[in-house]
Amino acid sequence: MTGEIAIIGIGCRFPGAEGPDELWELLRDKADTVTAIPPERWDPAEHDDEDTVSPRWGSFLDDVGAFDAEFFGIRPPEAAQMDPQHRVLLEVTWSALEDAGIRPQDLRGSLTAAYFGFLGQDYALAEAGDRAGVGPWYLMNGVDPSFGPGRVAYQLGLEGPAVAVGTACSSSLVAISQACHSLRAGEADLAVAGGVSLILSPEIYLFLNKVGAIAGDGRCKTFDARADGFVRGEGCGVVVLKRLADALADRDDVVAVIRGSGVGHDGFSAGLTVPSAQAQQRLIERVLAWAQVDPAAVGYVEAHGTGTPLGDPIEMAALLGALGPGRDTPLHVGSVKTNIGHTDAAAGVAGLIKAALALRHGEIPANLHFREPNPLIPWERAPVRVPTEATPWPRGSVPRYAGVSAFGLSGTNAHVVLAEAPAQPGANAAT
Repeated sequence: MTGEIAIIGIGCRFPGAEGPDELWELLRDKADTVTAIPPERWDPAEHDDEDTVSPRWGSFLDDVGAFDAEFFGIRPPEAAQMDPQHRVLLEVTWSALEDAGIRPQDLRGSLTAAYFGFLGQDYALAEAGDRAGVGPWYLMNGVDPSFGPGRVAYQLGLEGPAVAVGTACSSSLVAISQACHSLRAGEADLAVAGGVSLILSPEIYLFLNKVGAIAGDGRCKTFDARADGFVRGEGCGVVVLKRLADALADRDDVVAVIRGSGVGHDGFSAGLTVPSAQAQQRLIERVLAWAQVDPAAVGYVEAHGTGTPLGDPIEMAALLGALGPGRDTPLHVGSVKTNIGHTDAAAGVAGLIKAALALRHGEIPANLHFREPNPLIPWERAPVRVPTEATPWPRGSVPRYAGVSAFGLSGTNAHVVLAEAPAQPGANAAT
């Protein structure tokens, strides 16, 4: 809906990148963080069968078990039973607030909201064979996704809404949209929002491989003719949000502005998990109308872009339908999944952070693994470009806008329209 929301802080932890500065460096360096599955996670060969070779690749964080429980005042027995996703989320939220120039301890009693996307099955599956080691006091509050935002709110003393969102791959962008609604409605004066996803057991990976969603070479080849699926990745991203008028009054450093956001569903399509180009297009059109942004003014879209044979042509058809008519300037389209893999519940916020940094730095990063355009995409319908090198995107006489999409396997989709930050004395404006 309408009502401008400022992004005033970013915290993130992705493979090869701790914080937004390192993530931007990773993107500018055209880094690909995919590696072989670490042996401490599981041995892929043990999961091969006569019909299928199990996935060998992924994009993983280092030492996901590390956590400074004493810093947060959490007793060691409780910390030991916390889903590592809850631990990472707490740490990254703290970093995001510090990036916003906010002392986290100063938020106690404040009307601050916490909305986070989760996929909670991995830890539960990993622990399923070791229930004797899970104390009864921690079985729920250590595992259930609702305790992720609940713990953040408890540890920081936040008194706004604290909500876990589970819409599969779109979870974190849906969470951000809900946080924006909360700010516009006056339920909160500040919000932390995003998502987290760790790969702690092989079961979901094996399922996705069985249904043909995983790329054999472990690379997301988004919009390329060779697209054959995605590779999974880990990560966590959190943005700090405030109403733009309040952010300007408080002289916050605004990274980018959320002009509009929205959530919808594919409705009745060819199957429960089959996306609908028509529904995606209508969602994008609604958000643009709410944001009062001319579709032809959008210069970049951070696509869901999983690199699947079915999803890529459907998504591009929706983008061409919503943003193509009347366009005489190129629309650049890319996906951070080509760098860090598909981070599931954190995928939407990863894309949002990339687009916000592109606006801030005045540059669109390269989209990796793009060699030959997918022949199933009607590229002739509009001047669409998939950048294979960094592309300058400086401030000009008209505002710059970016779109961000996240589409859930459940059929729940989200889209956000970002605008460049207003010029501020002392801010790191794009050049």
